[in-house]
Amino acid sequence: MRSETPDTLDRAMARSGGLDTLLRDLADRAVHEVPGVVACSITVRRADRLLTLAGSGGMPGGLDQRQYENGAGPCVDAAGTGQEQYAPDLARETRWPAYRTYALSVGVRSVLAMPLDVEGETGAALNLYAAEPGALESGHEQARRFAERAADTVNVALHIERKQQSAADVRVALLSRSVIDQAIGILMARERVDAQRALERLRRASQDRNVKLRDLCADLVTRVGGTPPPSPERSSAER
Repeated sequence: MRSETPDTLDRAMARSGGLDTLLRDLADRAVHEVPGVVACSITVRRADRLLTLAGSGGMPGGLDQRQYENGAGPCVDAAGTGQEQYAPDLARETRWPAYRTYALSVGVRSVLAMPLDVEGETGAALNLYAAEPGALESGHEQARRFAERAADTVNVALHIERKQQSAADVRVALLSRSVIDQAIGILMARERVDAQRALERLRRASQDRNVKLRDLCADLVTRVGGTPPPSPERSSAER
C-alpha cells in the first residue's frame, strides 16, 4: 500500500462516499494484507472519548466498545500509552479480564493493537484480531509496517475532513448572515430606522422570545416574502 497524498485521498473520498467508507476500505485492506488477521478496526480519541472510526467486514459487534466502556483493553492501552499491545492467546491472557471474556465469547483468540501517530488527536490505534492463538505471529512485522502506512492515510483523511467541516461552517455562517441582513432591511424599510437600530430591535426581540436571532430573522423574511430562506442544515446536507 503506497502512501496517499491529500489530492489522491480527496479524490478517493469523493469516489467512495466520504471518510467513513475510505477508512472502512483501509480496515478491509489490513485483513487481506496481514497474515492471520480476520478483522480490523481503527480507534481514535476525540473530545476525550475513544471512538471506532471504521471496522472491517466480519468485525464482531461490541469488540471495541466493551474496551471503551471498561477503560481497559489492548486498543485502549495502545491509544493511551503509545505502546504496542499484543495478546498471542487470550485464553492465557491475564490483562483486561472483562474484555478477555467477551473477546473469547465472540471467537477472538489473538489481538494486536498498534498505536497510530495521528496529528491533532490524543490517541489512536489500529486493532488486528485473529481467530486462532498465535495466528498473528508470522505477520507481526508486516502489521507494524501496515500500521505506519495506515497512520499516514488516517492523518491525511482526517485533515481533509477538518477542511470540509471548516468550509461547511463558513457556508452556514454566510447563510445566517444573509438572512439577518434581509431582516434588517425589512425593518429599515418598514419602521424607517437605520441598520444599527434595526439590528438592536431584532436582538432584543430574540432575547425576549428566547429564540435564536437567525431563526427569528428567517421567520420575518418568510412572513414578508412568502418563501423561507435557505436552511443552513439543508444546504450543508446537500453538499
